[in-house]
Amino acid sequence: MTNHMIGKVLQGRYQVVQTLGAGVFGETYVAVDIDNPHNPKCVVKQLKVISSQPSYLQTLRLRFITETQTLKQLGHHEQIPELISCFEEHERFYLVQEYVEGHALTAELPINLNLGYLWSESEVAEFLQDVLTILVFVHSQGVIHCDVKPENLIRRACDGKLVLIDFGSIQPIDFEILDEVLPLYKIPVTSLGYIPPEQFIGQTQPNSDVYALGMIAIQALTGVTPLQLKVDPQTNEILWRFQNTPVSDYLAAVISQMIRYNYKERFKSAAEALRAIQQMPLESRQSQTVDVEYNRFSEPDEKSQPKDKLNANRTDPQFPNYSPLLTGMKVGLAANSLVMGFGVYSIVHNTPAYSETEKLYKATEEYQAGDLQGAIALAKSIPSNSNVYPDAQTNIEEWQKQWQTAAEEYDAAQKAFKESRWSDVIRAASKVPDILHWQSQIDKLVEQAQANIESQTKDLLAKAYEKASVKDFSGALDYLSQIPEETSAGTIVQEKLAEYNHKKRVRAAYLLQKAYNKAAERDFESAVRFLHQVPKDTPVYATAQAKLIEYSQKQRLVHTESQKVALSKVPTSVKMKERLITSHSATNLETFDPGNQLQEVNIR
Repeated sequence: MTNHMIGKVLQGRYQVVQTLGAGVFGETYVAVDIDNPHNPKCVVKQLKVISSQPSYLQTLRLRFITETQTLKQLGHHEQIPELISCFEEHERFYLVQEYVEGHALTAELPINLNLGYLWSESEVAEFLQDVLTILVFVHSQGVIHCDVKPENLIRRACDGKLVLIDFGSIQPIDFEILDEVLPLYKIPVTSLGYIPPEQFIGQTQPNSDVYALGMIAIQALTGVTPLQLKVDPQTNEILWRFQNTPVSDYLAAVISQMIRYNYKERFKSAAEALRAIQQMPLESRQSQTVDVEYNRFSEPDEKSQPKDKLNANRTDPQFPNYSPLLTGMKVGLAANSLVMGFGVYSIVHNTPAYSETEKLYKATEEYQAGDLQGAIALAKSIPSNSNVYPDAQTNIEEWQKQWQTAAEEYDAAQKAFKESRWSDVIRAASKVPDILHWQSQIDKLVEQAQANIESQTKDLLAKAYEKASVKDFSGALDYLSQIPEETSAGTIVQEKLAEYNHKKRVRAAYLLQKAYNKAAERDFESAVRFLHQVPKDTPVYATAQAKLIEYSQKQRLVHTESQKVALSKVPTSVKMKERLITSHSATNLETFDPGNQLQEVNIR
């Protein structure tokens, strides 16, 4: 994660003060609006740009404009951050969104059965109703969120409401079905377990968001994270309802319907799931008391104290206006924060299915970190009868192929760097697959290559300006054509190319006009001199070449006539010796007409 943006002011208004994170789609920062006297915070997202090719930038620009319109509409919902601004600066695209003060839902969810606060059925029902209402609105705007997870649900500090954030992965509902499989290593680690099966193969549906929400509800009820849950080997359905899970048959059926393996067997929409929750029997909505035991981390002199038993439904005066879901949240926040603080957060290895899934996840981590062989060995250790065995084999093959591509492109970038071919460094880097190990290596080369390109661009622009100042537009264009496309000054270069090409054509017409004027005065020597200056690849170049032949002949004829006049002043005997000269005079200058003359063009 880079910190070079800290302190920068964007649009002369948004000063970056903190890095929030980086992902597949770009980087996210906290900024302050220095244009506002209160300096309110906002979230700035910089979209990832992998090339400065004009065609790529134009495509990205159109997509940016389209998606920002969607984000503006989504921001009308009170539980979705408002889009404050969107702009392009130095060929980078930025979104500025409302900053939500609060904490992620991860702080409220139980870590495991012994650590954290297990939610009651009524709290889960209220949670589902709240978020499903948001999803109904999102889907009504024609898009799917695609990354519903605890980290993307923020408990707003001012009113305790949940806010759905991070729409960086949204897809249109009517998007084209993809044929390719989504590689595991391209999925954020924190999203694993919440993403439904169809999303891995590019067939995301609106009820894919419903699946993710159902997985969060299961974690809240059971204290078991998605990756810890067993899967029925026959049906692929998730086995989540344990013997001690305090949940009614009705809510259990609703949640199971939300997370069906086959999306066609789930609720068809968030609206349908919402109706099922709203029709939940009143007795199931009654708050239940659940005693939860957790280890208390305290000061050294309190270590001998026994474990506390906490009534999950006791009221807390600190949250008088919060929903029933927040009852006991203080306990959950304290337990989760302490465990995370002591660095003892771990995933419980309690089922074979989980350990194999975790093994593949760990292998992916090793692959991203740069240990290809270690990752392959770990993935190969997954038995063939495991549910994740096919995924493991697919990933091994994909890892090997992507790794080879990355190594080859990195070598090509290194070679180009040594030979000072800066543009080739950038092009090779853009082909390196999204592997953290290789990206970190290539970023160093790209950074230096980009700096050299900027320096080279500055020098070539200066030379182009110098040529243009003496009206040598051909020379100026020659220098401009040497500037790499990857430069940040691409817009200026394109403007100057258009300007100098225009001035080059105007000057060509001007030179031809001067030649016509001199020819009309029978000063063919000067006319020829002007014609020699008409640049190639201009509209009048062909005419200039034709006139050059004509005027050169007439220049020789004028020279012959001059000699004839001179001979008339010498004795007759000498004249006879020079008659040969006059025999070559076949053209009558008295009938010469320079033709249609151009209007004179003034050149600055």
